[in-house]
Amino acid sequence: MMAAQVYPGPVVRELRAADLEHVVRIDDQHTGQPKPGYWERVLTGFIRRDDDRERVGLAAEVDGRMVGYLLGEVRAFEFGSEPCGWIFAVGVERDRLRGRVASSLLDEAGRRFKDSGVSRMRTMVRRNDVPVLSFFRANGFVGGEFVQLELDLKGEA
Repeated sequence: MMAAQVYPGPVVRELRAADLEHVVRIDDQHTGQPKPGYWERVLTGFIRRDDDRERVGLAAEVDGRMVGYLLGEVRAFEFGSEPCGWIFAVGVERDRLRGRVASSLLDEAGRRFKDSGVSRMRTMVRRNDVPVLSFFRANGFVGGEFVQLELDLKGEA
């Protein structure tokens, strides 16, 4: 039986414009679809910060190489939801999974959200994505007070 590879803990830092190619590469490893245009639009908003939204854009490095990212922001939605930190993108190189990269990013995001005055973090995960659900649960996330509902409109005229 092969022993698990142990990696040094990542250095977590602010996401930069120069990280675009790494974000695209890491996302492509998981989705099989490189989306440079999409990620350029998303990262531009995080890096420019030309509005008053509280955003968290983080990169994780190991030995000077970017191996993960996290994007989130403070949001308040309808239905009585108080402002909270929403995590909407986390990506880690495939060979660095289970190496505490994503957990380190999540820990730093939590610190930053708490410093901005919010007391909760939320995210949305496909109910059948067991590895991602397991990751968030292992990091203390539980089912929240809201239930997401949807209606398929493909058959509607």
